[in-house]
Amino acid sequence: MSEDFNMSMRKFLKQVGVTSQQAIEEAMRKAGDTSGKTFKVKMVLTIEELDLKHEVDGAIEGQS
Repeated sequence: MSEDFNMSMRKFLKQVGVTSQQAIEEAMRKAGDTSGKTFKVKMVLTIEELDLKHEVDGAIEGQS
């Protein structure tokens, strides 16, 4: 793959990571005390033109 492709993909994935973390942190703050709770998480990546749908499932532990 070309260097331009790699840089473009890395830039996008960094944006996804940073903005997703901010959104999760904000939701946790709004929820208040979530200690002892586990939240199921799913991230879905789609590229319609390439008929791509990639899903990642996981869990995030709550906080006080």
